Parts: sequence; C-alpha cells; structure tokens
Amino acid sequence: MKKTALIGGRIYTGTEIIAHKALLLDEGKIVGIVDEQDLPEGYQLLDVKGANVCAGLVDLQLYGDGEDLYSAELSVEALERISNGLIDKGTTSYMMTLATNTIPVFKEAIRVAENYHHDAFLGLHLEGPFLNAKKRGAHPEELIIAPTKERIEDLLQENKVVRMMTIAPECISDEVLAYLQGYQLLLSAGHSNATFEEGTHGYDSGIPTSTHLFNAMSPLHHREVGLVGAIFNHKSACASIIVDGHHVSFEAVKIAKRQMGERLFMITDAVAACSKGIYQHVLNDGYYALPDGTISGAAISMFEGIRNCVEQVGIPLDEAIRMSTTYPAKLLQRSDIGNLNAGSMANVIVFTDDFRLKHVIFKGELRY
Repeated sequence: MKKTALIGGRIYTGTEIIAHKALLLDEGKIVGIVDEQDLPEGYQLLDVKGANVCAGLVDLQLYGDGEDLYSAELSVEALERISNGLIDKGTTSYMMTLATNTIPVFKEAIRVAENYHHDAFLGLHLEGPFLNAKKRGAHPEELIIAPTKERIEDLLQENKVVRMMTIAPECISDEVLAYLQGYQLLLSAGHSNATFEEGTHGYDSGIPTSTHLFNAMSPLHHREVGLVGAIFNHKSACASIIVDGHHVSFEAVKIAKRQMGERLFMITDAVAACSKGIYQHVLNDGYYALPDGTISGAAISMFEGIRNCVEQVGIPLDEAIRMSTTYPAKLLQRSDIGNLNAGSMANVIVFTDDFRLKHVIFKGELRY
C-alpha cells in the first residue's frame, strides 16, 4: 500500500471541517492531518481539486446490492459481490440484514456468513423473527414468532457473526430480554405496535436504538403517542431512518431531526430485485415493493441519502455525513470506522459539491 496524501479538499473529520490540510494514509490506516506545506517525505499526492473528503459510509441495514439479495443467494460469492458493489458506492462498512424468514434459512445465512471475512462486512443484522405481526410490513405473518430463551439459544447458539437484531419490545418479557442481551447484540426496537409506556420501558431496559423510524411502528397520535413518541421523548433512544422520500416524507425527516438531533442516523434499507424465495422485490419508481404492492425496500445508496438530507431536508452537509458515519459507528462501539482519526481504517470518499463521487479509498487502496 502506497503512502497517500489527499490535498486540495475540504476535510470533514466528523467533528470539524478543515481546509488547506493534507489527509495522510499509510498501511491501510489514517496517519493524521497536517498542513499541506508540512507534508512528510515519501507520500504520493492525490489532489482532489476542491472536493469534499470524509470517512467511508456505514450502513446498519441493507439486504443486498446489484442483482444479489443475500437471503435468496446465501453464498460467500454473493457476499463478496455485495461488498465490492457497496464499496464502489461509498459504503465501506455494512451490516448484512435478513428479514423474517424460516429458522433453517436464518441458520444457513449464519453458517455462510461465519465463513466470510471482509473488512467492509460488519456482521449480520436479523430483522426478525421476534416481531409484532400487527406491524409486519413486508414480513410474512406466519414466520413471526414469540421470543423464548429456547428459541434464542437455538437460533444463535455459539454466535460469532450476528451483531444486531430488531425486536418488538412489547413482545418480549424482561427475563427473556435480559437473556438476549447476554449475547452482546446491538438491539433495535422495530416492527412494533408498542404503546408509549411499552416502548419507553424497552429503552429504559437497555434497548439502545430503533429500526427505520416511522415505518412499521405504532405512530404518534395525540392521545397515544406510540413508539414514535417514545423515541422522540426518550433521552437516549436512537433511531435509523430511510431518507429516500418514499419510505418517509422529507418533511417527516425534518421533524424527526428537529426532535432527535444526534440520536437520528441514516440507513438505506436497500434490497435488490429478486424473483424467487419469500421476498420477491419489484422495482417501482424509486423504491422496491412486493408483487402485491407492499413497500419492501429502498433503492438508494447511503451517498444518495446524504444528498437527499442536504438538498431535500435542509440538513447541513457535515451533519448529514455524521448521520451516515459517526452515529452508526458509535452505536456499534467501533472507534476505527466512521471517522478520520489517526489509527482508524483508511476508508475515505471524495465527492464534489454537486454530489458526484470522485474517489473511493478502501483500506488505503484507491478504488477509483
């Protein structure tokens, strides 16, 4: 790996915006940021000509990329294609997600993923099967089951690759929740019909975040504010949101951002076109749906989501970047991704003010 110095750009570190500085990369790591006139010897210059520079993007919920829907392919080869496709779109860290499925499919997905090693692959996010069928969305009702210690143990066993799970907090007892927390997963409340009290109790009990705010959850109503109200009013509850303009209106994103500030982060919920298996996704005008018309997934990248945050919602660029880097990495307790700190992985994207990706660097290697 060549020593590389990115010069001539605006550097978004996650905490500040820096100009007239050089970002130094070596051995796949961030070395630091120095004045351009103080460059050490031996670095190859990459002049980005006034473009924006930030950390590679982090997506905690997506199901596939290109022509590969992981739940329908279940192969190391599919994961490799997905990883490469996402990196070229600027997403350098991702959580491969599986929606509610049969237990044998979940187990096979886990087995395959345990044999896959890639620095962009963060692990599996199981969105189900312990959800509330009343808010199932595109998930098959017959495959949603109640959580018990025995079912959790059967599914996770000696877990090495599942890192995140979406659950309905009102459908799990305190005892079973405590047992599930013993697996050290990032738990997320979603596909839930929780009341305000049930949702608040879940967050007070240690559920740190929520899955695709507004979608498949009890809405905010003036007499019962539901899970949305519990998220808004809780001091620490975070939530992901899909900023494609289809799953959630841009005005709703604006309201949520005003209420939640740094607790709101972005996901894509992206799927791939698929004509086999449980989830047969059909591309519509900007989003995917099941054959019956039920909205089933997004068709945007994280980078396109940043553009929507800025151009459609009015979120400042530095905050939109944090929503897709700093905040999800913090939830994962990963200090080596989602930032440009010395010692972090050298995952960097470079883009113009009109949102054209110019360069993607992964582990210090220039992809393009």
